[in-house]
Amino acid sequence: MKMGAEEKIKIHRQKIETIDGQILRLLNERAEVAREVGKVKSEANMDAYSPQREEEILKRLNLPNPGPFPQGAISPVFREIISACRSLEVELTVVYLGPPATYAHLACIERFGSSIRALPEESIQEVFEAVERRKANYGVVPIENSTEGVVNRTLDMFIDSELKICGEISLRISHDLLSRSGDSKDIDKIYSHPQALAQCRQWLRRNFSHVPLVETTSTAKAAQMAAEDPKAAAIASSFASHLYGLKAFESQIEDYFHNYTRFLVLSSQMSDRTGKDKTSLLFSISHSPGSLYRMLRPFSEKSINLTKIESRPIKDKPWEYVFFLDLEGHAMDSPIHEAVNGLKKNVLFLKFLGSYPRSS
Repeated sequence: MKMGAEEKIKIHRQKIETIDGQILRLLNERAEVAREVGKVKSEANMDAYSPQREEEILKRLNLPNPGPFPQGAISPVFREIISACRSLEVELTVVYLGPPATYAHLACIERFGSSIRALPEESIQEVFEAVERRKANYGVVPIENSTEGVVNRTLDMFIDSELKICGEISLRISHDLLSRSGDSKDIDKIYSHPQALAQCRQWLRRNFSHVPLVETTSTAKAAQMAAEDPKAAAIASSFASHLYGLKAFESQIEDYFHNYTRFLVLSSQMSDRTGKDKTSLLFSISHSPGSLYRMLRPFSEKSINLTKIESRPIKDKPWEYVFFLDLEGHAMDSPIHEAVNGLKKNVLFLKFLGSYPRSS
């Protein structure tokens, strides 16, 4: 007798339930081992969170996957497992540029998982201050967007702050147009952060050229305001729609699909080497012919790849600047150590901002 579709599905579902039970048993075993590791770390006065160790775990798990479980789902799934197990050792407090449902909030979850105490702050300065005053273990702030450029306020905070960069997150930015009804006829104004409005300007011109655009301090604040105004819409993340009870008129309205924002993880400690690292420096140079060339030459001589250079004005010294430099490698790598020593000979001021695992 031929087996029907419903009977076949029932058999497969029973197999899935059995496998789910095995996964849960193994998760509990993993959690128990993690708790024992936490006890040992506590007795030895060691940090419970080790970003380089977690990156090593995710890198190792991504290598042998034969499928059919999707390759892109491995890191998110295991990031949550690691986060949940870590919470048995210690509750991490992580501050981010709020309010809830900003892209900084999403970056925070992508890096640390959901099993943390995530707290919003109203400004980049307050994120720095919360970590400096030990009100939080880590902070997450934006540093640059692939289409709109650098976040100057973050750069400026590093000039006086003693915090280190211990990690980075590269987050793809996708915007939705959200409102209470999800109906375009109800929209007479659109709220969002200036960067989000700029990233969607072509789409807005084609679809809502007659509607006033109102700038807000964040995309999440825009979603809050749209939730309170039945005639308003907001450009924000899909995460914001769930949090603030909004409906999407249209999703993925950004003009460029490859739209990423890079976020930095702030800490009082620097990260150990992983073999796939990045180092950030801050320095100032004299006004003299060839000074910038002499600064860059030690890195060229050591074949070190520079991934970014930015300048910012020194506030109390008109027409003088500090430079921010990102390069591939860890400060403990011999070529970088030697190049930095060469850099010291050509600068007025040098500050090490951190070495940390690269996001890609």
